[in-house]
Amino acid sequence: MDGFINLKKLPGWTSHDCVAKVRRILNTKKVGHGGTLDPAAVGVLPIAIGQATRLLQYLPAGKAYRAVIRLGVETTTDDLAGEIIYSEPVSDLTIEQIQAALPKFIGEIVQTPPMYSAIQVNGQRLYKLARAGEVIDVPTRQVNIQSIDILNWTPGDFPEVEVQIACGGGTYIRSIARDLGVKLGTKGVLAFLERNASCGFQLPDSITLEELEQQQQAGTFTPILPDRGLADLPAVILTDAELVKFWSQGKRLPVSSIKITPVNSDLNGYFKVISEDRCLGIGEIKSIEGQYLLVPQAVLM
Repeated sequence: MDGFINLKKLPGWTSHDCVAKVRRILNTKKVGHGGTLDPAAVGVLPIAIGQATRLLQYLPAGKAYRAVIRLGVETTTDDLAGEIIYSEPVSDLTIEQIQAALPKFIGEIVQTPPMYSAIQVNGQRLYKLARAGEVIDVPTRQVNIQSIDILNWTPGDFPEVEVQIACGGGTYIRSIARDLGVKLGTKGVLAFLERNASCGFQLPDSITLEELEQQQQAGTFTPILPDRGLADLPAVILTDAELVKFWSQGKRLPVSSIKITPVNSDLNGYFKVISEDRCLGIGEIKSIEGQYLLVPQAVLM
């Protein structure tokens, strides 16, 4: 059983919990996920099964979130799961101030992840260091945010703004909530988070763990085929049995002997390699000793 599941994670589950549950439901050990979701968050959690776990790093990096940011509040975790360490009404904040501040978060920006996060520093997870009371300089990272659109504004002592965010991988929405508060001269926390798109998977097409278990018990579950999960990648199609054999042995293939679709594809980057009936893996075209070769990066047997 090789392929992907477009899983809808519900609140209260960690991403690791979801992987463990999928292992039990499908009775298989080889399960992985693409992109951690905080326990309180809901939405798309891409799951890979079997050999497809080797393809997770080649899925599209883009993600999209619907988030609610509460202003005038600060917590230890930058969301409502943490201890409140600051609370001061900011009833004078206006939607116009929000609209003026948000463009500063769009584009390539430098972001400091929350202290309570899964990032490793000196081989240890930050959240474990935070729980132990250690004070650590959290390393910054560069992230890409394509857009932030306001969906709703709720004024009050602790006003809330609901936004839709499109961004690249590695972006912390909790950090955006925290830093937006600072830009506005106050504090901010993430009050709600829903990931509605991740790695090419969309929320309306997702299934819950309960639905997955029901499908498995009914014998109707079918994973998303690997090549469908990699739909954004150009394809190398191997129709010759000898070439398929060479590929499965991890051999490099001359570009002159293979078919690429679309035909005008840029030769830079990764290609999904497929035969007439299945996905064979991921390759990269490189110039080696004056010859363009398709070099295996992940071979599915």
